[in-house]
Amino acid sequence: MVHQACIACGEKYDADEIVYLCKRCGDLLEVKYDYDVIKAKLEKSDWQTMTLSVWRYKDFMPIRDPSKIVSLNEGGTGLYSCQRLVNLLGVGQLYVKNEGENPTGSFKDRGMTLGITKAVELNMKTVICASTGNTSASLAAYAARAGLQCIVLIPSGKIAYGKLAQAMVYGAKVVQIRGSFDQALKMVLDLSEKHREVYLLNSINPYRLEGQKSLAYEICDQLNREAPDRVVLPVGNAGNISALWKGFTEFHKLGLIDKLPKMTGIQAEGAAPIARAIKNGSNEITPIKQPETIATAIRIGAPVSWKKALRAIRESKGTAETVTDEEILEAQKMLARSEGLFVEPASASSIAGLKKLFESGKIDKDEVIVCVATGHGLKDPDIAIKTSEKPFEVDAEMESIEKLLGLSKPIPATVVSR
Repeated sequence: MVHQACIACGEKYDADEIVYLCKRCGDLLEVKYDYDVIKAKLEKSDWQTMTLSVWRYKDFMPIRDPSKIVSLNEGGTGLYSCQRLVNLLGVGQLYVKNEGENPTGSFKDRGMTLGITKAVELNMKTVICASTGNTSASLAAYAARAGLQCIVLIPSGKIAYGKLAQAMVYGAKVVQIRGSFDQALKMVLDLSEKHREVYLLNSINPYRLEGQKSLAYEICDQLNREAPDRVVLPVGNAGNISALWKGFTEFHKLGLIDKLPKMTGIQAEGAAPIARAIKNGSNEITPIKQPETIATAIRIGAPVSWKKALRAIRESKGTAETVTDEEILEAQKMLARSEGLFVEPASASSIAGLKKLFESGKIDKDEVIVCVATGHGLKDPDIAIKTSEKPFEVDAEMESIEKLLGLSKPIPATVVSR
């Protein structure tokens, strides 16, 4: 029923073979299914009555033994109708899927619950990843839950402390290299191929993306089994946009939705190889050697899943856009102050990109749009503190506070003689 296959040459591999890249051509792998088998399973399943979560969709996942599932109750995140934001932006119907509500505060938990479960099925004892933050936090948490050793390589430069603190407190062995994320990723791939007892759980591992596709399933179920017209989301290493597209297409193949959304990827201007390829009509990306952006979660110059991302965007008739750091910060405040949703800068790029695309006429006013907010604002609080108004300080006196707040003195009540 389940096997792995190369996205380029089609070479097939057994579902349990530990392989990260195609042995024939070196390209990425994806998990393939017999959808007739899944249909038969669904007819006997009570999945539609289960609580919204990643494992509500276990019949869609490549796991043999449900007793080995490693979970922290991930998924089931809110899909918020954002009318105030609609009024500010002028768009038609807008929802924000807040992935910051996951156990470690980001969408990565969806992939990690499945990736770690697969590691347990394969009897692995050590897991490893390269990370700019969220992946390390998630891997460390789920490894701790499963009782596995965890190794994390992070690049030099600014790492959001909210994320790094998580990896450290969960007990991961954190190693900071003097190099970029792309160099860190190459090193963890080389380590996992040299030491077969170490299981790699970056998005180069196709099982990670199988968990992340549950985000698409949830969106459809929360919209009463309909797909939106468009999904807008941040793009860094590019696994998530391709995972969501896979989820939507699977629901469509199984007859659970009638249409497919346009996938719209947003990148920061200083780290935008995929957006540039889409705009230039290119089938290749030009990696960025020194990517720069305040949105550290998408500060990636050579995204490993770029081919999958280009395919998802083009097959869905979607598009890609770039946004500046200033536009990201403006969008972060706009979302927080209009809807009460505090997201990290990378997440706010989806709102910034939506605003830019709508103003340029590339998005119709009557579209039903879902923006994916990939991580909680407390993942990177330093940026929010630096860019927000500073607290006021006054004496602990009522008059001083009233003066500061512009509150007039109360008018004395009129005394009425009897």
